[in-house]
Amino acid sequence: MSEYHSKIESKEMTELFEAILLLENIEECYRFFEDIGTINELQSLAQRLEVAKMLNEKKTYIEIAEKTGASTATISRVNRCLQYGADGYNLILKRIKEK
Repeated sequence: MSEYHSKIESKEMTELFEAILLLENIEECYRFFEDIGTINELQSLAQRLEVAKMLNEKKTYIEIAEKTGASTATISRVNRCLQYGADGYNLILKRIKEK
């Protein structure tokens, strides 16, 4: 296991992430996430990933807000995470690009 220690680390979070890692395909993801989160919560997470992708592509806040509907506060928060966060966005954006 990694030496990284998260601010959100707990037994329950570890169990949640272990459960997510057991999902085998997109259909299982849809089924699990539909049960575990509200539509708004899931759309919010998807929107943040889209914002991160667009920030990574050097799009402006205005372009991002127009395309995603995200508020400037959300865009700013995602940008802060890209710059100073736990490097989770950067990790996944790199893997998406490699795929």
